Amino acid sequence: EVQLVESGGGLVQAGGSLTLSCAVSGFTFDDHVIGWYREAPGKKREVIACITMINGRTFYREVLKDRFTTSTNSAKNLVFLTVTSLTHDDKAAYFCGGTYASESITPQFIIGDYGGMAYWGRGTPVTDSA
Repeated sequence: EVQLVESGGGLVQAGGSLTLSCAVSGFTFDDHVIGWYREAPGKKREVIACITMINGRTFYREVLKDRFTTSTNSAKNLVFLTVTSLTHDDKAAYFCGGTYASESITPQFIIGDYGGMAYWGRGTPVTDSA
């Protein structure tokens, strides 16, 4: 059974940093691309970044790349998303998704927010005190 489980969300303060984790199981890690997304209240889910597991290449949505970093610990089937300089606009549910890397579902396709994720976690909330 494929499972993606996010963790690390919580209450944050403006200007702070946060690292989210995505634990992946049930498929061959290296064959896949893992994407990070967020869904703010009243808004549609949007892509943040993705990482190709076979070589660790990372791709970011242009407007977010300065504050978001994705990485992986392939030995533990974990993918991370670090967010710095948090603002109120970062308040959202954060999701990781996974898909088999293919010629049609490329990192560029994913970052273009055209979809492509085959599996999803349930999300982890990031909230602020405002």
